[in-house]
Amino acid sequence: MPAITVENMLVLPRVPEPDVTAAERPVVSVTTAPSGFEGEGFPVRRAFAGVDLRHLDPFIHMDQMGEVEYAPGEPKGTPWHPHRGFETVTYLLDGTFRHQDSHGGGGLITNGDTQWMTAGSGLLHIEAPPEDLVVSGGLFHGFQLWVNLPGKLKMAAPRYQDIRAQQVSLLSSPDGGVLLRVIAGEVAGHPGPGVTHTPIALVHATLEPGAQLRLPWRPDFNALVYTLAGSGHVGPKRQPVGLGQLAVFGAGDVLTIEAAKSQESRSPKMDVLILGGQPIREPVAAYGPFVMNTKAELVQAFEDFQAGKLGVIPAGHGPDHLKTA
Repeated sequence: MPAITVENMLVLPRVPEPDVTAAERPVVSVTTAPSGFEGEGFPVRRAFAGVDLRHLDPFIHMDQMGEVEYAPGEPKGTPWHPHRGFETVTYLLDGTFRHQDSHGGGGLITNGDTQWMTAGSGLLHIEAPPEDLVVSGGLFHGFQLWVNLPGKLKMAAPRYQDIRAQQVSLLSSPDGGVLLRVIAGEVAGHPGPGVTHTPIALVHATLEPGAQLRLPWRPDFNALVYTLAGSGHVGPKRQPVGLGQLAVFGAGDVLTIEAAKSQESRSPKMDVLILGGQPIREPVAAYGPFVMNTKAELVQAFEDFQAGKLGVIPAGHGPDHLKTA
């Protein structure tokens, strides 16, 4: 998992110890992500499956992509497809992924890079491994998160952000046992590079065996912790979590995460995604590639897509067929 790191944690800014009066957030639920397939057949874990949308708001969907070691000729992506009404955040830990959209955005991301696409009023896009990776095969691991947009911004102009691994803010826990990469939002006064329409925070944390993180968290944000690798405990009651499990936290000021002292050889450290945001608290009408507020808006999105109003595939970048999911 070669996301950006540092040799000497002591040189990084440190997250302060929470005040003794700060309220610990309890764990509301721990769920295990079921496995499935996306796009042309790459394996995913559906991180939010079975979780009430009220606990996820402003997030809609999240897939852990891989971790998978592809043989030559096996790497897969998605064909051209439309989106409207939300943002997609693709964070890659291992491998290389190519993105292109009909609004002119796109590029390659690799270890620790993030692609942030605001679909807004609508566009077409494609995500696929580059041809050289298809030929060679190799390790592929990342995740994609869908962030909802409030009704007043669902028809905002599309926007694309290409965030390199070196741009994220790096922080350390007080004892140096945890490395935090702030991709978006703010942690302890240190902002990440992602520019968000919806107020959120997104952090990738790596915990050494036995390390504990007590992280101050905005009380007006919800709080979710997804385990990417390794195992440990979450919350004041130290509920166990492992690979592919999502912990939903209740109200409070502080998140507590602790890595198990003994980790498997395949995952010598515990890696988690920590995410939260300000709930939008609006009706959600979602189907396939569209996230709107009403059924009528969904119907309009499909009609606009079929009429070619969400964009066209750039010349020379087929295939000429599209998918709607």
